[in-house]
Amino acid sequence: MTHSAPRTASDAGVIAAAEAALGALILETKDHADEITLTVQREGLAEACRLLRDTPGLEYQQLMEIAGVDYPENPERFEVNYHLLSLTQNRRIRVKVRTDEATPVPTVTDLWPVAGWLEREVFDLYGVTFAGNADLRRILTDYGFEGHPLRKDFPLTGFTEMRYSEAEKRVVYEPVSLAQDFRSFDFLTPWGGPEYKLPGDEKAEPQAAGAPSPAPAKAEEPKLKPAAGAGERGGEKPYKTDNEDQGTAGAKEAKAEARKSGEAKAANAGGKATSIDEPKPDSPNVTRDGGEAQ
Repeated sequence: MTHSAPRTASDAGVIAAAEAALGALILETKDHADEITLTVQREGLAEACRLLRDTPGLEYQQLMEIAGVDYPENPERFEVNYHLLSLTQNRRIRVKVRTDEATPVPTVTDLWPVAGWLEREVFDLYGVTFAGNADLRRILTDYGFEGHPLRKDFPLTGFTEMRYSEAEKRVVYEPVSLAQDFRSFDFLTPWGGPEYKLPGDEKAEPQAAGAPSPAPAKAEEPKLKPAAGAGERGGEKPYKTDNEDQGTAGAKEAKAEARKSGEAKAANAGGKATSIDEPKPDSPNVTRDGGEAQ
């Protein structure tokens, strides 16, 4: 079986090497899903971890995590799992011990000081005690919290709830008050969708062979009719843009006026005729009324 975890070296020969090093401390071995688990004697946990850390070829130098598991049906209902990592061998291994509510588990803080907080988490959430941990206090729940939240028999709804009161500036305990009832899921329609049909849903239903084709849609009259007097009116001139307006009579008169000689323009305006001719363009392609001819 493969998974998305970072690739590690092969575990071939690890169980044999561990059995040779730990001997009778091992109660059970398991190789499943590319993960090796060693169940060891509870009283010999610290020695087993030391051997796994210091034995050449094993070299699990780093404690990554301590996790608790609760099986209320077992005589020893709790499992404590130690996840170790070998930086030099690029391997991981899980070491497991079993215990109950009254029997403590030996601490491994002498091997890995980081175990101090990890053991406090297991104690806080499951109630498992660790012999030799000099600071075994709650670490995740509040001061005065009663019970251990990750036990299977811990009440999910409870009778009291804890929250921080902004008004009182402290944590308060109050009777549980649910905002809504528990939802009752129908697994045939898991999203609680409606059972009625919307217009157009019938198109998604498969039709049997030979079924009649649907009738074409009928042409419908527009629901909104134009108001009385709307549309073009007789006698009105159509709207023209500025470019279109250049073809009007006024524009033609302006062009004719521009083509007159200087003497004619002066006579019309009452001005004085001069001997200076109108400048002529250098290029023969340039016309009087436009730009250079193409």
